[in-house]
Amino acid sequence: MTGQFVAYYRVSTDRQGRSGLGLHAQRAAVAAYIAGRGELAGEFTEIESGKKADRPQLAAALDLAAKRRAVLVIARLDRLARNVAFIANLMDSRAEFVACDMPQATRLTLHILAAVAEHEREAISQRTKVALAAARARGTRLGNPNAAPARALAAVKLRANAARFAAAVLPIIDSLKAQGLGLRAIARELDRRGIRTARGGTWAATTVRAILLRQPG
Repeated sequence: MTGQFVAYYRVSTDRQGRSGLGLHAQRAAVAAYIAGRGELAGEFTEIESGKKADRPQLAAALDLAAKRRAVLVIARLDRLARNVAFIANLMDSRAEFVACDMPQATRLTLHILAAVAEHEREAISQRTKVALAAARARGTRLGNPNAAPARALAAVKLRANAARFAAAVLPIIDSLKAQGLGLRAIARELDRRGIRTARGGTWAATTVRAILLRQPG
């Protein structure tokens, strides 16, 4: 017996290129899983930056899954289950879900992974506070007395983040372009999907062109 699936992909710009969780890899994993099991009713891609709590594409995916009585399918559970916003949305929806890398996972699995992640965050925060207190006790001057190197480093980091964001969103733009959409139409479609620019704003034709110009070759 076959059914319908709704795919939810997540690309985190601060890890793009290092995690092996690129959009193409996620799509391949989902396609391999649903082959022979059913059909894909829709695909939703969340491009995250930093620690944003809102997940408009996840909400849209869950909404479609409810309407179609479809199963939400994700490529990798280990990362998503450590995301508090993802867990909260999934739990509230009561949607049926499956993870390609851990198809036996249940809601209990999510709770366990989330609890572990929360414990890790709290432990890291506590160790940081203890280390800073010890440094102050030794008379160590905290902060950066020379801001120029810090500003230069920040500029380098900003450029690197922009490059990672471009790499994350480029496959989506390329796909829309292949469908015959122009720059303005692509910008409108990205806004419609809830995908924001690197600075969290809406898209314009010039913004889309700037991403395309970053494409190798």
